[in-house]
Amino acid sequence: METINTIDDYISNQSTEVQIILEKIRQTIKKAAPNAEEVISYKMPAFKYHGMLVYFCAFKKHIGFYATPNGHTEFKEALSSYKQGKGSVQFPLNEPIPLDLIFEIVKFRVMENQNKAKK
Repeated sequence: METINTIDDYISNQSTEVQIILEKIRQTIKKAAPNAEEVISYKMPAFKYHGMLVYFCAFKKHIGFYATPNGHTEFKEALSSYKQGKGSVQFPLNEPIPLDLIFEIVKFRVMENQNKAKK
């Protein structure tokens, strides 16, 4: 894989089907956090606003979504049907991606980071 410097680079390196999904996730995040900055962090697409908001990345059979530290805890019930790890959730590629849930998680993370920045 070539050097990844932007989210566009990252998405363009995926299959056409996955590119479409990643772009939908990206647009959902941008809608929820219009002032957030797009970055690559840990070789993954990520968004920053008063600190890191969320990361996402493509795997062979799922999209990994990372909304640490508290995004997963706050939405524990809504995420309960998905496979999870410490600070991560897996959205299977053979199922609809829960864009509305991603939107709500990102909005929560924006609020969380704004509150932290005020202190």
